[in-house]
Amino acid sequence: MAFLEVKNISIQFGGLTAVDGLDFKVEEGQVVSIIGPNGAGKTTIFNILTGIYQPGEGEIYFQGQQINGLAPQKIVSSGIARTFQNIRLFPDMRVIENVLVGTHIQTRYRLVDGFLRIRRFRQEESEKIQFAAKLLDEVGLSSRLNDYADNLPYGEQRKLEIARAIATGAKLLLLDEPAAGMNPKESEELRQFILDLKKQGYTILLIEHDMNVVMNLSDYIYVVDYGKKIAEGLPQEIQGNKQVATAYLGESEVDL
Repeated sequence: MAFLEVKNISIQFGGLTAVDGLDFKVEEGQVVSIIGPNGAGKTTIFNILTGIYQPGEGEIYFQGQQINGLAPQKIVSSGIARTFQNIRLFPDMRVIENVLVGTHIQTRYRLVDGFLRIRRFRQEESEKIQFAAKLLDEVGLSSRLNDYADNLPYGEQRKLEIARAIATGAKLLLLDEPAAGMNPKESEELRQFILDLKKQGYTILLIEHDMNVVMNLSDYIYVVDYGKKIAEGLPQEIQGNKQVATAYLGESEVDL
């Protein structure tokens, strides 16, 4: 079984079918992209994978264990974390504090231990601070450690959001349009950043509209339209697929 395997998931909102019998898989260590026009159901897929929505049909397996039906915090604890299309940082908290928020999904001490500030609490908090500082160094944000998140440039805010997801202990990162709003230089820096994450052993499922990022980053691509999978394949196969071009622009000839 694949690292992540999605089997025949569907979901409806009222009379609208947002995801319709979708199958896909992600192998460990891959960067896999889900692409499609606006309204194709891509973010809904991420919401299903993370337990925000429960599919009406289908099954989802992560590392061989079925996860659909689990609460979102259980899914995060299992090793899946996500970012959002619109950055959702805590702007009035410092950079390291934003990362520490991610670490607390794995907290071992009890609430009362925190109130009493017993030795176990102090030791675990110290370990988390060291871990967060190390993680920020790895993603190139060590010099920003004590800055407020709201003061970071846009590209660094994206990196911080990804670092917070990593801090949960995630093995699979779901990145929802991380290049949105970036200029070409920032997009290229992001592409290299994601490649570095792959080299570090992370598996990545990506939603992205920037075709330069998608085509130069992905090991495999799935294309969805109106909630259905209309194509899948290697980047070069998707690039030459006329059905994909038609779904995007209503034309048979377009450079993806």
